[in-house]
Amino acid sequence: VQLQASGGGLVQPGGSLRLSCAASGNIFGINAAGWYRQAPGKERELVAGISVSGRTNYADSVKGRFTISRDNAKNTVYLQMNSLKPEDTAVYFCNAVIQVEIFRNRVFWGQGTLVTVSS
Repeated sequence: VQLQASGGGLVQPGGSLRLSCAASGNIFGINAAGWYRQAPGKERELVAGISVSGRTNYADSVKGRFTISRDNAKNTVYLQMNSLKPEDTAVYFCNAVIQVEIFRNRVFWGQGTLVTVSS
């Protein structure tokens, strides 16, 4: 089972990016999932989370700008980031609780994807 994050890059302030986090392998599906980020010299922080029912929560710093969503058919979670600011620069990681067996879940981390917001 793998969790693959993608979509990072360099963007100007005010721009947008969409991150994707896809689970692959022999799985039943993704339960809860979240996006975290870690800026240089700072601790990793939760940016956005989504429950198995689709309920979402966001860090105050990204509310109104970021949107987390999921496509259960594709076992993929997205993070749409709009109105990006230089302080959003960080390595972004996805995290997911994946149902690997009928009665067993496991937590996986994707590799980080770098988002740089700079003019």
